[in-house]
Amino acid sequence: MMSFNISRRGVALATVLFGAGLVAAPAVRAEDTLGTPVGHITLSAHSADVGIGYTWGDGTLTYGHHTYHFKVSGGNIAAVGYSTLKAEGPVYNLKHLHDFDGSYGALAGEATLDKGLGGAILSNSNGVRIKIETATQGARLAAGAQGLTFTLSK
Repeated sequence: MMSFNISRRGVALATVLFGAGLVAAPAVRAEDTLGTPVGHITLSAHSADVGIGYTWGDGTLTYGHHTYHFKVSGGNIAAVGYSTLKAEGPVYNLKHLHDFDGSYGALAGEATLDKGLGGAILSNSNGVRIKIETATQGARLAAGAQGLTFTLSK
């Protein structure tokens, strides 16, 4: 899935590969093929990078008329800089709450300077898909494999 991040002072283009196969379709068609949303997430995360990067944060999942808190963790193989991220979006194909936990992987590139907007489709091995819209702030340059893990709080 292609993802574009456009900022006031810089432009970032990120190509995101998820799931078992390579997906190459315009983002405007993504919702058509994902089906009906069954939940919604909001999250806030930070990334600090010097060669190998680390991402951390937290969020909420609204699912089945309940709100659940989760932790975000992960990393990036080749990055430098610091940025904050706010994201939200619908959740698809979540049939059981425990299917939300897991790793959401990506192969991505980012060049953020000041503030920007973007989006992506996340997918885990349980078939859960999340279409997020993002707002970033900071100065960061990243390329390569990135993985995020969502873990529901107990």
